Amino acid sequence: MTPAADEHAVEVLKGLLDANDHEALHNREHFERHNVLAVNLMSSPGAGKTALLEATIEALGKDLNIAVVEGDLETENDAERIRAKGVPAIQITTGSACHLDAHMVHDALHELELDDVDVLFIENVGNLVCPASFDLGQHINVALLSTPEGDDKPAKYPVMFRAADLVLVTKSDLLEVLGDFSPDAAERCVRQIANPAPVLKVSAKTGLGMDGWLDWIRREAGSRE
Repeated sequence: MTPAADEHAVEVLKGLLDANDHEALHNREHFERHNVLAVNLMSSPGAGKTALLEATIEALGKDLNIAVVEGDLETENDAERIRAKGVPAIQITTGSACHLDAHMVHDALHELELDDVDVLFIENVGNLVCPASFDLGQHINVALLSTPEGDDKPAKYPVMFRAADLVLVTKSDLLEVLGDFSPDAAERCVRQIANPAPVLKVSAKTGLGMDGWLDWIRREAGSRE
């Protein structure tokens, strides 16, 4: 690329991000008006976001009104899993886009009755890079790190983990089986990128550590009232 082309690319990207941030502010105003806690779930593909949501709905569905926005390149598979739990789920299929943006989320909000929602979970597209760069209007970012991925992911992908208000080490029931994932090492990586966020070990399959996650969501939802 020539310097002029580089400069043009930077200007285009800045314009896209500025437009996204404007729409994200609009989304946040929607959430604030309806007292909805918006939680953005970010992780690599297969880290267990949908399984975590299923277990969360089972545990909290009687106490909190939950809705979900699902982001995937194709299919409604995850949204169908959530709907099977009796919770409204809006599927966004992004095609080739590796992340959700604020405009996509805004369109999905028109399909939800926000007055009936306490917590909106936004399950972002599985990707450890792009989702962290696009504000959706959420209040909270939660980054999932599954044990099969390796404990050094926060060091390798610092932008996402630096943006996290909470880090969940998922599939922690596999720790004894894998043997080479150290939760302490993962937390050190989070601290080395100057993020003081809590790091919790959880297993949606066995329930290990889920109480800490559920209590955290209850507290955050209560702070919106």
